[in-house]
Amino acid sequence: MATLAQLQDWRERLKDARYSGVRSVRDSNGETVEYKSDAELARALGAVESEIAGAARPRQSIIYPTTSKGI
Repeated sequence: MATLAQLQDWRERLKDARYSGVRSVRDSNGETVEYKSDAELARALGAVESEIAGAARPRQSIIYPTTSKGI
């Protein structure tokens, strides 16, 4: 699982590649990912955006009180 900072960095690299017309991106591990089309690059960007939205959303916790009569 990637951290929020890693996801944001990956999003910026994808945006830079998409807007410059480049179809390959080097990740933080040094691996190169090559996309076949702009649509594929857009889907990858959308996937990263949804991961960021999920990671940035605070987790909700439900607390159920338990009581006892002390018997």
